[in-house]
Amino acid sequence: MANPKGTPRRTLLTGAATAAAATVQAASPAAAAEPARLAPRPPSRELRALLREIDHRRIEATVRRLAAFGTRHTLSDQDDPERGIGAARDWILARMREYARKSDGRMTVDLQSWVQPPGPRIPAPTRISNVVATLRGTASPDRVYVVSGHYDSRASDPMDHTSDAPGADDDASGVAVVLELARVLATRRTAATLVFAAVAGEEQGLYGAAHLAQSYKDRRVDVQGMFTNDIVGSSTADDGSRDPHTIRLFAEGVPTSETPQEADVRRSVGGENDSPSRQLARFVREVADPDATGMKVRVIYRRDRYLRGGDHIPFLERAYPAGRFTEPAEDYAHQHQDVRIVDGKQYGDLPEFCDFPFVARVARVNGAALWSLAQAPGTPRGAKIVTTALTNATELVWERGGEPDLAGYEVVWRETTSPEWTHAVPVGDAIRHTVDLSKDNVFFGVRAVNRAGLRSPVAFPAPQR
Repeated sequence: MANPKGTPRRTLLTGAATAAAATVQAASPAAAAEPARLAPRPPSRELRALLREIDHRRIEATVRRLAAFGTRHTLSDQDDPERGIGAARDWILARMREYARKSDGRMTVDLQSWVQPPGPRIPAPTRISNVVATLRGTASPDRVYVVSGHYDSRASDPMDHTSDAPGADDDASGVAVVLELARVLATRRTAATLVFAAVAGEEQGLYGAAHLAQSYKDRRVDVQGMFTNDIVGSSTADDGSRDPHTIRLFAEGVPTSETPQEADVRRSVGGENDSPSRQLARFVREVADPDATGMKVRVIYRRDRYLRGGDHIPFLERAYPAGRFTEPAEDYAHQHQDVRIVDGKQYGDLPEFCDFPFVARVARVNGAALWSLAQAPGTPRGAKIVTTALTNATELVWERGGEPDLAGYEVVWRETTSPEWTHAVPVGDAIRHTVDLSKDNVFFGVRAVNRAGLRSPVAFPAPQR
């Protein structure tokens, strides 16, 4: 029901209403260690069909083909048709164009090239190229979600551009995820726009991702989510243990782009665990049903691995929500290593150490997230908690979105010690709502819902004084 003239509405949390609002997962002995959270969203028939099309054999073929270029080092040969980064670039470009031909004109493919001036790990002006396929949305084309992998590779010495550097796990596996998603999604219509990017220059300093992110920033593109897939090729750790059904998703808390004024507000109201990237990660956990993807998403509350970085960081620096998918435990003998045998042990990032069904499950997690984001409404804008009067109730306001199938909104909340949203109440097609709970004691959020029941990521409100 619409809220006439934006007047406040109040939810009284007593009796049955409280129980209805707290739609949490049923506890079971097997799930006792899991935090309480809103029930995961079961995948639609359409999403299940999409995920079934993801083929681990195609993914394997992609990883093996990219490894066969010998090296894909950013400083390697640009013009040799068989070896080096130029040959890999041209092969990826041809695959993307092949997929675009089946999109009825909705997918365009660009070769984004520029000459990178000398800098760290770039000793001389160097041409760097990103291959970017854009699947334009049909209802909300200005809202954009990006998925990427980096196609450059390296040996032990980051400046060695002649030795073999097959880069199967790091990061042909991520590029294979991107290509497989582009293939499967090119034939489908999405409400929002999806971008499939194979970027270069990552091993030399995140140059390709930085160029792509800055190009969006310069054009004021509304990127509401970005995922990089980097080192997603193996389920085996360095001690030989296997975890084939878990993928890590790194999501920062305090935003990299936070201003001093925003930091002052955060220190006053909380929110260290409520950045847009954390909301994006929670969304992935909700929609990437293990029953459909075969994978558990383990969210890591860090921007990246300890003291390390990846291609999502340039997006974070430009205030775009972003996260990094990485296998559950890395084997460092098979990344950033010269190909060699020492005391009978094989070193090097070779395809034989990849688990291709595992990579396919990673692709399904990405596919579930991207499809759900693109078909759902966008994250609400302008979410605020009204603080003009002291009260133990909490009034929230937000801006109405422009999606043609928008049905309304939900207010969500959780205890300050809970990592997941645990309560939700529908408030209709309104732009404000009052809950009889103190903003001192819980965290609140707002999310949009469309007529198909698909929900957006949560918007964490700022104070409105």
